[in-house]
Amino acid sequence: MALVESRGRAAGDVLPEATLHDPDGRPVEVASLAGPKGLLVAITCNHCPYAQAVWPRLIDLAEHAKGLGIATVAVNPNLNPAYPDDSPREMKAEIARRGIAFPYLADMDQSFARALSAACTPEFFLYDAGRRLAYHGRLDDDWKDASRVTRHELRDAIEALASGQPIATDPRPSMGCSIKWVED
Repeated sequence: MALVESRGRAAGDVLPEATLHDPDGRPVEVASLAGPKGLLVAITCNHCPYAQAVWPRLIDLAEHAKGLGIATVAVNPNLNPAYPDDSPREMKAEIARRGIAFPYLADMDQSFARALSAACTPEFFLYDAGRRLAYHGRLDDDWKDASRVTRHELRDAIEALASGQPIATDPRPSMGCSIKWVED
């Protein structure tokens, strides 16, 4: 496992157009998933210990965001044959095991993750209603232990976006396992 930090993205970047697939292979337009106030895109997977540690918090946060008009989609770019735990079949099992109530989609050719310049799992991108990037950074200040979290950066960004308030302009990067890129 290679620990990597996310690379900064400019606020205002446009959500890339993409058709991804649910674990059963059905196509889904990412932009169509947005709520009236925005869309949270979580680049994640099944096998990464960093992603595993924050899944419960992401699930809770997605429910909170939904109530504020912001939808959530999780995207798995690790469709690398060397990582069978991240296969669509295993994604489907993860959805059932964790009770994930928002779309968890496969980025089969990794083009969406590349368009975002994503680097790690988990990594978070929050878009406003105009599909402009409002926040790119970590979930909170303790990836490993939810009981030690003192700064809820992503939750704060979601609440600010939903209420029309400014979002902190200096987010800290996400950190996690490197995306398992398939070589061309």
